[in-house]
Amino acid sequence: MEQAVKKQLQVTACKIRMGIIEGVHAAKSGHPGGSLSIADVLTYLYFKEMNIDPANPKKADRDRMILSKGHTAPGLYSALANRGYFPVEDLLTLRKLDSYLEGHPDMKHTPGVDMSSGSLGQGISVATGVALGAKLDGDAYRVYSILGDGELEEGQVWEAAMFAGHKKLDTLCVIIDNNNLQIDGCLDEVCSPYPIAEKFQAFNWYTIEIDGHDFDQIEAAFAQARQNKGKPTAIIMTTTKGKGVSFMEDKASWHGAAPNDEQYEIAMSELKAALAALEA
Repeated sequence: MEQAVKKQLQVTACKIRMGIIEGVHAAKSGHPGGSLSIADVLTYLYFKEMNIDPANPKKADRDRMILSKGHTAPGLYSALANRGYFPVEDLLTLRKLDSYLEGHPDMKHTPGVDMSSGSLGQGISVATGVALGAKLDGDAYRVYSILGDGELEEGQVWEAAMFAGHKKLDTLCVIIDNNNLQIDGCLDEVCSPYPIAEKFQAFNWYTIEIDGHDFDQIEAAFAQARQNKGKPTAIIMTTTKGKGVSFMEDKASWHGAAPNDEQYEIAMSELKAALAALEA
C-alpha cells in the first residue's frame, strides 16, 4: 500500500475512534471496547473496499455490510458519519430518545445500515441469505459481515457457516474481531471457540489470519477474498479491545461502559495527539 494512502486511512481511523468516544460519552452508555477494535477494518471497508455511495445509500448494486455484533454500533455510526452518510455532529445524539442513532443499528431509520442487528449470531445468518439472494439473482455485489469472537459461541453462527460453505457463497466475506475478550472476561476462559480458522475450514471456508490493525495486511486479506472462488471467506483479525485509548486497551471492563468526564478528556487528548502526529 502506498504510504500516503495508508497515512490517510490511519488518520480516518483515528477520527472514527474519536467519534466513538464522543458518542458513548454523550450517551453515558454504550460499547466502546469492541467499537475501537474494529475501527481500522471499518475504515478500510467504507473508505477503500466497498462499492457504496453515501448520496444514494440504497443503490441496488451496492456492497452490503452487516454488523453482526450490533452492540458496537458506535463504531459503525462513526464510520458512516465520517464517510458522509450523515453529519458527524449527530454522533452526540447516540442513544437519545429522539435520535436515529439507536443503541443497536436500525436499517429503517439510519442511512447506510444494511441490517437491524444486535441479537448475536443473527447477522452472519442474514448475510448468508443476502449473499445467496445475490447469487440466485446473478448480482455481483459483495456481502461483508463483522462478528465478535465471543459471538462464535452462538450455535446459529455455525449453522450459517455450514450453509454458506455448502452453497459456495464466494461473494460472502466474514470478518472475526478476535480481541479475545467478551463481556464476562477472556474468551478462552469463558467458552473457547479456538481454533477459529480450522472450524471455518471444516465448513468449506477459505480463511485468512491477520493483524486487524495493520492496513497492509487488511488490504492483502480483502484482495485475497476477492480472488477466492468457490468458497466464502473468513478473515480472522487479531485485535486489541479498546485500541487507541490506553486505559481501555485489553480490558474486558470496557466492553459496555461509558467514560466519565475525566476519562473522556484523557481519551480524547490521546486520540488528538495521535491524530496530530499522523497529520504532521
